[in-house]
Amino acid sequence: MKFNTRLLHDGVNRETNGATLPPIYQSSAFNQETAEDLAGIFSNKKMGYCYTRVANPTITAFENRITKLEGGIASVACSSGMAALSNALLNILQAGDEIISSASLYGGTIDLFRDIEAFGIKTNYVRNNDWKEIEAAFNERTKVVFAETIGNPCLDVTDVRKLADIAHSHGVPLVIDNTTATPYLFRAIENGADIVVNSSSKYINGSSNSISGILTDSGHFKWTKEKYPVLGEYIKYGPFAYISKMRSGLYRNMGTCLSPFNAFLNGIGLETLGLRMDKQCNNALKLAKWLEDSYPDITVNYPGLESSKWHEIARSQFDKGYGAILTIRVGTKERAFEVMNKLTIPYILSNIGDTKTLVVHPASTISLHSTPEELENAGVYEDMIRISVGIEDIEDLVEDFRLALN
Repeated sequence: MKFNTRLLHDGVNRETNGATLPPIYQSSAFNQETAEDLAGIFSNKKMGYCYTRVANPTITAFENRITKLEGGIASVACSSGMAALSNALLNILQAGDEIISSASLYGGTIDLFRDIEAFGIKTNYVRNNDWKEIEAAFNERTKVVFAETIGNPCLDVTDVRKLADIAHSHGVPLVIDNTTATPYLFRAIENGADIVVNSSSKYINGSSNSISGILTDSGHFKWTKEKYPVLGEYIKYGPFAYISKMRSGLYRNMGTCLSPFNAFLNGIGLETLGLRMDKQCNNALKLAKWLEDSYPDITVNYPGLESSKWHEIARSQFDKGYGAILTIRVGTKERAFEVMNKLTIPYILSNIGDTKTLVVHPASTISLHSTPEELENAGVYEDMIRISVGIEDIEDLVEDFRLALN
């Protein structure tokens, strides 16, 4: 099946009394026929549901669809994108371990990496796609490599296949945040990623009505007790070692579960992902080209433009579009604020992936806590506006930006 057909039908259980959508199991806990049944579920010897913090049928329905879409073996849905990323990394890391990460990251991720330093986990930042620098960053403590498919808001494009090959040559998994590309533009697992994280609050949901995140395990990485002692007894589960540990440990005990209602809303949003991304990517490319052609005093950054230093990598990896985010630099912070305040169609808020166009000033919001070096690495400048392009008629967006900029 092709993408949009798979969105609607792959991983869907049609046996829920004929309903076209999975029901919302808005229940904290689940009754069992016998005490033995409940004990079996708790000991992982019997399939079933006992407590929504551990698993819930509505959440499972959403997880199954994402697993099929990403081409993995299992997914775990969490209360936010940051919760999904935290679970993805902390499931295999312990004090003394190190992460190699692209330096061009979303500000919230940089904040997370700073927080986990208190637990003895260090992050070594490298320039994206700088293969010599990346190779030099490995040591015996390196346990994971991390990058974003399309940096937010830097908009640099990671050569995922090359990065995966390097990580695997050192016996280390690659974790990819695919939020800005989505599985519609890029199948990270097919290109070598071992764990894929999506902030499903964004494009997967599409309407900004649910905070959520989800991680998907490829099942390809060969975990060992020697390299990853925290997996311990779970190594015996082979390809399911990673997910088995998470389900039985960190995810359950940290309480980062997604609510059933938000899982239901995500399932609805997921069904139009392909249609929305087509329109949003098309709009973003047209807006970027128009801005670049019409305002030579403005710096436009978008991977779909030939002027982008990441255009060639983007063109080789993506065949359906270049994402729906672009940034512009307008000269000063004051002018950036003035332009944002003059716009009438976009919303001024710190999200991406909505059907509506959104604008934000990253330096004073999502990257507020970053150091000057971190800001430079992330491509964040005082005069920069990030634009998350929606599905409006492009003519209206162009006219709105023309009036605001003039």
